Amino acid sequence: MLLEEQLRTAEQKYDELTQRLQDGSVAAYPEKLAALMKDYKKLTPVIEKFREYTVCKNTISEMKEMLSDPETEPELRAMAQEEHDMEYARCGMLEEELQKMLMPENEADTRNVIVEIRSGAGGEEAALFAHSLHRMYSMYAERQGWKQTILNLNNTELGGTKEVTFSLSGDHVYGKMKFESGVHRVQRVPETESQGRVHTSTVTVAVLQEVEDVELELNPNDLRIDVFRSSGAGGQHINKTSSAIRVTHIPTGMVVECQDERSQYKNKDRALSVLRARLFAKAQAEQDAQVAAERKSQVGSGERSEKIRTYNFPQSRLTDHRIGFSLYRLEDVMNGDLDAIFEALITAEQAEQLAAQRGADA
Repeated sequence: MLLEEQLRTAEQKYDELTQRLQDGSVAAYPEKLAALMKDYKKLTPVIEKFREYTVCKNTISEMKEMLSDPETEPELRAMAQEEHDMEYARCGMLEEELQKMLMPENEADTRNVIVEIRSGAGGEEAALFAHSLHRMYSMYAERQGWKQTILNLNNTELGGTKEVTFSLSGDHVYGKMKFESGVHRVQRVPETESQGRVHTSTVTVAVLQEVEDVELELNPNDLRIDVFRSSGAGGQHINKTSSAIRVTHIPTGMVVECQDERSQYKNKDRALSVLRARLFAKAQAEQDAQVAAERKSQVGSGERSEKIRTYNFPQSRLTDHRIGFSLYRLEDVMNGDLDAIFEALITAEQAEQLAAQRGADA
């Protein structure tokens, strides 16, 4: 069985790591010790689950022996059958969990991200919801211990956000935030609505992988860089010096602005980082489009035009349309409690990957 072969190999590696970590001489090499500990911690939950699975399989074998023995008493046979059926179901669950744990990690999931939030249809109400989404992600990032850096912010006079670009760095940021690309729809009564009618507005979110200079080199001849004064809500100047940067990528027409820093150099560096992330995403999308057998993900394609989620305030309901998942505690979600949503999306993604893997093995 392929799964058990993989697990036996993993167990052998785990035992070797255990022996090496018990060797006192390894402590003299901190980097080597850290690498061994990283592998050990990664394998530990897999091996623990595998050993649980092994005990389960052994119990099934024992129950089969009892059931096949003609001398087994009827009462004992009934108990053996019940335990066999229970352990058989449990083994199936453990096997599926192990298959998920053995899936190769997507390297992209470990990347940091650049998030762009833009108000869409709905005027000022859309801008207010864009501000709410930024607050939601900021609170979630704080819970995760991620670092946030504002790259560009354009607020409205009424406290909304026309657009905001920020980076998030930390542990497995893209692995969770990748699900957020798309159109987020809000249904609620705006503060400016005197009749109490529910309005529908939209906000667009784009989550881009942050890429290094060496991964995507920008040709200086392809760039037009303009300098201007930073401005605040309503066009008020908040900086008398020309420190804001606008970078135009001439071949694609992409334009990136960055004005959050007072340093022109820092704004330029951050603008180029956003541009690099956008170009990387564009190249990936073009590559995917060329793959004829590209599978359509149940979790969605991540296109900005795709309505992925609805936030219904009158019903305190959040619905993710890609997987038909709903929560009725919207206030918690807006305060950064996104764990249940991300867990459901990750589970759906893993289930699809498992189905594709089984199809390939068949």
